[in-house]
Amino acid sequence: MIRNAAIVSLSSGVLGESFVKHELDIGLKRLQEYGINVRFMPHALKGLEYVRDHPEKRAADLLQAFCDPEIDMILCAIGGDDTYRLLPYLFEHEELQNSVSQKVFLGFSDTTINHFMLHKVGLNTFYGQSFLSDICEISSEMLPYTRRYLEELLFTGGIREVTPSGTWYEERTGYGIDKVGTERVPHPDRGFELLQGKPVFSGEILGGCIDSIYDMFDGERYADMPVLCQKYSLFPPLDDWRGKILLLESSEEKMLPEKYRKALEYLKESGVFGVIAGVLVGKPMDLIYEREYREELVGVIGDPELSIVCNLNIGHATPRCILPFGVPATVDVEKQCITFSDTQKA
Repeated sequence: MIRNAAIVSLSSGVLGESFVKHELDIGLKRLQEYGINVRFMPHALKGLEYVRDHPEKRAADLLQAFCDPEIDMILCAIGGDDTYRLLPYLFEHEELQNSVSQKVFLGFSDTTINHFMLHKVGLNTFYGQSFLSDICEISSEMLPYTRRYLEELLFTGGIREVTPSGTWYEERTGYGIDKVGTERVPHPDRGFELLQGKPVFSGEILGGCIDSIYDMFDGERYADMPVLCQKYSLFPPLDDWRGKILLLESSEEKMLPEKYRKALEYLKESGVFGVIAGVLVGKPMDLIYEREYREELVGVIGDPELSIVCNLNIGHATPRCILPFGVPATVDVEKQCITFSDTQKA
């Protein structure tokens, strides 16, 4: 059971802005109702400008949270686009390696980069939800499917099985205080869908937001990001990928199919597709480019034997499950489930 949770702003500092205060209050109340003591790390609520300008403070918050023996869980406020800037403050003198301890770490989107950082120092993490995006949901309650996995993680320290949601929701067009209590627009969902390959395969899951992975290789957004990622060997070596399951989900930016293809080509050039056991693909937000992304996956990978499973409720489309990274997983499309070993620890 998680008792003490630390909230960190490792990418965007939006959680500290007054225009999201109503969302923060909703999320804080929900966590407190679970009996969780919530601690905002010293710089988590400093706002957009301060957090943007001080990556060293973001890094300090993460290190402090890991060093605090009372903290059970590190919960990311939200994603963003520049958490790579923490790299020098976490790896130049092995700061993260010397501070990391066994805790639940949960986040998604740009937090993909933090997951790779923690994978590099040997910590298993959890991908799929964040404080502002999920716990602060402004509907009358958390989305039931999302809440189910959050509660399992909070109460048990792990996730044993993931099954599809029967419903997906359209993305909101506004999050103002006037929208509190309004419900999302639901649609029936289709379950896990096998695009190609065998319906059953196993391995440890690793990956995340394809937008962030693209930026690890391409300097279009930040010219120094590929440089720093290469300097600190952030993208795992090929032997590390051997037998793993690659998770890919796309962001709210809804990248054009041409860019999606380029991201896949970077991965193919790395050799990843030649050594992994399969690919899991998150549902695109509002189904935008769903067909085109699938065509690019098949075309770029170019190996019909490699299993690709689409339409997972993970990442930027709601609702969201939580996927453990770094523990043995078995994907079974016929049984519509992903099961995990019991080696997870809170």
